[in-house]
Amino acid sequence: MANKSIFHSNRRTTPQADTINEAGSVAYRLDDKSALAQYVLTGVLNGTFYTSAKTEFNTLLSLIKHVNDPKFVAQLAVYARTQGFMKDTPAVLLAWLSSKDSALAKEYLRSAFPLVIDNGKMLRNFVQIIRSGVMGRKSLGSLPKKLVQRWFREHDAIYIFKNSIGNDPSMVDVIKLAHPKPKTDEHNALYGYLMGKDYNLNALPMVIQEYEAFKKDTTGLVPNVPFQFLSSLDMPEKVWKDIALNGGWHMVRMNLNTFLRHGVLYDSKVVDSICDKLRNPELIKKSKVFPYQIFTTFQNINALPVEIGLALQDAMDIAIQNVPAFGKNVYVLPDTSGSMTQPVTGHRGTATTATRCIDVAGLVASAVLRTTPTAKVLPFATKVHNVDLNPRDSVMTNAKKLARLGGGGTNCSAPLEKILMNGWDVDTVIYVSDNESWMDNRWSRYGTSSMEIWNKIKRNNKQAKCVCIDVVPNRTAQMKEREDILNIGGFSDSIFNVIDGFVNGSKDTFVNEIEKVEV
Repeated sequence: MANKSIFHSNRRTTPQADTINEAGSVAYRLDDKSALAQYVLTGVLNGTFYTSAKTEFNTLLSLIKHVNDPKFVAQLAVYARTQGFMKDTPAVLLAWLSSKDSALAKEYLRSAFPLVIDNGKMLRNFVQIIRSGVMGRKSLGSLPKKLVQRWFREHDAIYIFKNSIGNDPSMVDVIKLAHPKPKTDEHNALYGYLMGKDYNLNALPMVIQEYEAFKKDTTGLVPNVPFQFLSSLDMPEKVWKDIALNGGWHMVRMNLNTFLRHGVLYDSKVVDSICDKLRNPELIKKSKVFPYQIFTTFQNINALPVEIGLALQDAMDIAIQNVPAFGKNVYVLPDTSGSMTQPVTGHRGTATTATRCIDVAGLVASAVLRTTPTAKVLPFATKVHNVDLNPRDSVMTNAKKLARLGGGGTNCSAPLEKILMNGWDVDTVIYVSDNESWMDNRWSRYGTSSMEIWNKIKRNNKQAKCVCIDVVPNRTAQMKEREDILNIGGFSDSIFNVIDGFVNGSKDTFVNEIEKVEV
């Protein structure tokens, strides 16, 4: 009889693992394009539970070099900025293109640049990366310099002024490096104003003249300038109220505690106006807010009026209302292990976000439960947790319940094993994890336990699909991608659209979706 340890049917159908993950257990290596997409859509270059910021950046750079495909790099930069709303990694991709001498790289840099560098922050990021020398030179170079000059030429003086926030580099540094030629008298006056040189006050845009006047007398009309220009000024309570009433959606959300300190939120009419703004569907859509950003705000409103908390919960429901249903028999598997308690945007010193990967996992699970009330949520760490979630509860409430489970080892196969043992019918399984499973795989000489159990589930659920959302930069996965398995990275709500297409018959991988971007 043939040796069963070699010819065991389960092992024969389970792909053999080909690498080791950061937790020291067996896993599947992502191909270079998939790994690069994973790093770009989740990487914020601040370090994670398993790796430092420097190591993360070096890995990202290594992956770009291995892919070495200017078109894909440009497509990924555009996708990451316009769909993933990332800031640093798209600028890194453009900086890499700018370091290449090939005509193809230059062509794609020209076409991708205006789509990625869509505000002053992104422009400064791009210049900072080049100036650091990590791409091989510290000067802009001919083409990047022309593109930066074009950015200044294509934006009016008011827009440039309102985007001149931030340092290292400042907008003044960028102007000194690129030497943009003034397009109008307003541009000429603005450059002189920003650089501390002589300028014609009357030639400046009226909003800058109003701002300069307001700095001398803060009891006057509040100029229409970004909040950062005003926050350091000594202003009376009435002015703070005007700012809160007239500010943009993101600015108001991010400065609720500041408004409380300045007495703004003791006025019930102002509170009502702020609440109306926070729950305004058009403003929420326009702001391109991440659900986790709303959740972060909600976590920090203990001393604020209860009405604001209710408005933020309404805003969350609106932000995730386009999450589609993914079938009848849906299972969401949020990872609640210890490594998932790391900040979702990495460690950033005093600027580290309070929102963790486990919070994002909870939000995804709660959002799916909101649109598919029959879905089963199986949170796991060492084992599957028993948790009672009511689909009619708010997303915030259910996400908080899941987040409280944080801690323990990682056993990604545990929820699949529960599904298998119960004989449940399966249409769609959605993992949200950092993929660093080790408790179930450490001594395996074959494939991962998750892959082996999934193959068993598939025997009685031939149309079932599995989606693995990774919320941190990673080069490995617990599931081998194929027509019924999708590996995807990111934490913006745009991932739901990719999942929807996959569940409903698309055979496209995550990389295929990126390669659809026109550049």
